[in-house]
Amino acid sequence: MKIVKYREEYQMEWDSFVKNSKNGHFFFQRDYMEYHADRFCDFSLLFFNDLENLIAILPANREEDVVYSHQGLTFGGFLVNEKMKAETMLEIFEILKDYLRKEGIHKLVYKCIPYIYHRLPSEEDLYALFYNNARLVRRDVSSAILLESKVKYQLQRQRAIKKAIRNGLEFGRSDDFESYWTILEDILRTQHDTKPVHSLDEIKRLAGLFPDNIKLFVAKKNGKILGGTLIFENEKIVHTQYLANSSEGKKIGALDFVIDHLINKVYKDKKYLDFGMSNEKKGRYLNLGLISQKEGFGAGSVVYDFYELDLP
Repeated sequence: MKIVKYREEYQMEWDSFVKNSKNGHFFFQRDYMEYHADRFCDFSLLFFNDLENLIAILPANREEDVVYSHQGLTFGGFLVNEKMKAETMLEIFEILKDYLRKEGIHKLVYKCIPYIYHRLPSEEDLYALFYNNARLVRRDVSSAILLESKVKYQLQRQRAIKKAIRNGLEFGRSDDFESYWTILEDILRTQHDTKPVHSLDEIKRLAGLFPDNIKLFVAKKNGKILGGTLIFENEKIVHTQYLANSSEGKKIGALDFVIDHLINKVYKDKKYLDFGMSNEKKGRYLNLGLISQKEGFGAGSVVYDFYELDLP
């Protein structure tokens, strides 16, 4: 088995592997990862068996003597092929540790891919982390809906949706990222003293590169956007990014209206809808208001785990 550091010449092989892996996601494709290449020192790795077949990849970046399973992505550890076995993953970790030591790396920080994003069961890496005495250092909590379960909404969510309907809101997909980003930036600035991870130009570029995966859905009244969400769509799962509700939208249930349409119409044939995390301070602070709204739609908790593995 051998490790090869990613180079541009491997892009087609890398992207093909992502699409056919047991636990891939479109944002592991290189065109997505490269949008913030200037912010990270890429340290992505490819793992080939003795027959020269690619069996695993690790999207990663380096900061001094630490390697991270890529900091620019919501989650991400090993992506593996359908033939991956627990024993093989243990072998991969052994050669990875030796390789990182030779590169002067003293620590691996590893973000696991939550099981709901697995096309097939693929938690061989979790066992390997335990086997190698990696430490769980952070656990964020997300909220996800098993769409086929048809869980009943809480009364508050039902009332908000009815209010939106009474007020004549219209639901639809939009390409007006400019108007939506204005609402989003205002909310994040005034309520959280922060800003979107993606700039307007970046999200427009990514949506252009991945039109089947990155979609904006909004609620409008008289042509004006009042609320909505960006969607990251994978084969069996969709993930809400940048939920936003203007002050006017809050009064008449605009965001609830959008989410209801996504659950019951647009994505009713997907397996999961993931609302994303409700944490701050590396998982130690739970935003009760935020997670309550998500749970109001019948969502349950799914954790995003972070491990550290020392390499003495």
